[in-house]
Amino acid sequence: MTRALVVLSLLTRFFSGNPDDVKPRLGGPLLLLTGGGGDVTAGLQTAIDRIRNGGQIDVVVLRASGAEGYNPYFMEMDGVDSVLTMVITDRESAARPDVVQAVRDAELVYFAGGDQCNYIRWIKGTPVERAVERVHRRGGAVGGTSAGLAIMGQYAYDACPNQSAKSAEVLLDPFHVDVSVSTGFFEWKALRGVVTDTHFQQRDRLGRMIVFMARSGARLGVGVSEGTMALVDRDGRGVVTGKGPVHIVVASGKPETMKPLTFRGLRIVRFEAGERFDLRDLPAGKPLEVIAGRLPENAY
Repeated sequence: MTRALVVLSLLTRFFSGNPDDVKPRLGGPLLLLTGGGGDVTAGLQTAIDRIRNGGQIDVVVLRASGAEGYNPYFMEMDGVDSVLTMVITDRESAARPDVVQAVRDAELVYFAGGDQCNYIRWIKGTPVERAVERVHRRGGAVGGTSAGLAIMGQYAYDACPNQSAKSAEVLLDPFHVDVSVSTGFFEWKALRGVVTDTHFQQRDRLGRMIVFMARSGARLGVGVSEGTMALVDRDGRGVVTGKGPVHIVVASGKPETMKPLTFRGLRIVRFEAGERFDLRDLPAGKPLEVIAGRLPENAY
């Protein structure tokens, strides 16, 4: 049973399960990078099993919009003792001691989809952000889907305010108003120098990810397709679950021109469901280049 409790006007909580705090011996940390377009139940269960070591865990879902949909979903999984969803829509809520403590006590923190700009506005640089980082440090799992994935890299396409970059447009003009890349949110060791993108192959986002790399100086771009999750450990070793694939773009140089973009010295590596990868030691993949704002055919 899910119980909703509205606290003040800008914070909504939905709680399910056992209110007592569990304290399992954790087996992580893990990062959960989900591309959107549907949850990856098998991947989430794998992550839960890896961190719980046979015990029970408490899950916190962070949202900037929406409601309690993840509560029954996570409660059906093995090893989940409770689920607390918090819809945070102001920075004051992200500094409240009770909110911060609830996040600190979790073993898995998951950011829902929506608009990643709101996570930048309301959670970046707050005590809740630091509480999420603490969960990871003590061996828990942190991640998100769609907008929740977009904020995981050292460089984040923040989509502020209300933007949606299209590959064909921003390859011709990487300084297009729709290109807004932030840094200074999460800086996981495994994702240093990385920018992530979502709904990757389905929405033809390779071009825009290369633009994000060109603008930020990111050395890697990790694009996760819909219905797909990459589970990544603290050292950058990972496995793909779900429908696949995950594409990783490697930059060995800098752009030659920016408007329109010409960027040689790129390569792209594709990993299918079930395949393992190491972000520190990637295979050669295939060469990739952008010439005068255009990608080659069959770049994926």
